[in-house]
Amino acid sequence: MRLTIETRLQQLGIELPEATVPVANYVSYVRTGNQLFVSGQLPFHNGEILHRGQVGAEVSVAQAIDAARQCVLNLLAQVKAACDGDLEKVRQVVKLGGFVNSSAGFTKHAQVINGASDLISELFAEKGRHARAAVGCSSLPMGAAVEIEAIFELAANE
Repeated sequence: MRLTIETRLQQLGIELPEATVPVANYVSYVRTGNQLFVSGQLPFHNGEILHRGQVGAEVSVAQAIDAARQCVLNLLAQVKAACDGDLEKVRQVVKLGGFVNSSAGFTKHAQVINGASDLISELFAEKGRHARAAVGCSSLPMGAAVEIEAIFELAANE
């Protein structure tokens, strides 16, 4: 018997947050055909940014991995909102784009974004196999250590 995404979340002791509203002039997601483009999500947890600063300076790799996982939870909250509460409408996680607020000389971007990829794979199994980018940058909004965006393929509109 195949486990649902909601069941996997429960087994991991994870409760998705409420989908947040954008902090600037954009929308949280756009659906076009069967594709869902989710805007970059910061690691908000209980209304606060989890782990602010540059990875390799103020933020450790372990903290950045934790931030990447929180970004995924916020992404999934947006997906759930876009799918009228039904994560089973996700047919494929197509791509993750990961941005790491990095200090000069930092090179472990892929390891940080694995925090997001590993959680996606754990929750979605084969449907979670995705293309990915892991990019370093000198800053992110609100001083966040990590930001993640994503593209999903959804079931056709009924």
